[in-house]
Amino acid sequence: MMNPADAVVIDGLRVRRGHHDVLDGLSLRIPGGQVIGLLGPSGCGKTTLMRSIVGVQRVHGGTVTVFGEQAGSPELRHRVSYGTQGSAVYDDLSVRENLRYFASVVGASRSDVTGVIERVGLARHAQQTVADLSGGQQNRVSLAVALLGEPELVVLDEPTVGLDPVLRAELWGLFRQIADAGTTMLVSSHVMDEALRCDRLLLMRDGRLLADTTPRRLLDDTGQTDAENAFLTLIERDVGHETRRSRRGVE
Repeated sequence: MMNPADAVVIDGLRVRRGHHDVLDGLSLRIPGGQVIGLLGPSGCGKTTLMRSIVGVQRVHGGTVTVFGEQAGSPELRHRVSYGTQGSAVYDDLSVRENLRYFASVVGASRSDVTGVIERVGLARHAQQTVADLSGGQQNRVSLAVALLGEPELVVLDEPTVGLDPVLRAELWGLFRQIADAGTTMLVSSHVMDEALRCDRLLLMRDGRLLADTTPRRLLDDTGQTDAENAFLTLIERDVGHETRRSRRGVE
């Protein structure tokens, strides 16, 4: 049964690619109004999971429910926003032109365009062509597009990839402001130090959920002082469990 506080409920999710299980029976719940970090190495299944949540991934089993509706349902069209990896805007248009175009696609108002530009701190750059912006500013434009229409769940696939630590910190500060205003932020990354900026952590490895925890519990449970070493500790434990299970199978 879904808790009203849950934005997403996943039960037994299974996704195959060819003869390979990308996700095999994954289950989890994502609470609303928080910054949720989805972390793990490249290729561990993060993007597949996010695509399943926004309803654009073919699944082979299990259920994905978002705000009480099946993922991808027409009822969720204006409640869920998805920012893919890389820039999702037009380099030859200005910030405002991009936002006006995407606002027309999702049915958002012109006042919403002005609002999201201000919200992501680009008011002074609204008339600039995206190609002339810095990498961090370009990522802010993509974030602004994802915020059009006031979605309740924003899913961002590695939005800080390729940015320096200062720009990454600025973007995570924005994610925090957005979540504090009531929007659920699901943000993927393979940069483990970003884990400590989240309210909740979903750590993945090889298509499995290695841990569903908080930054404080992650450090306490592993006895580490930084997220990267904590994650490596979890992997070592997981490898040890797999080895023991394998040995019992042989015996």
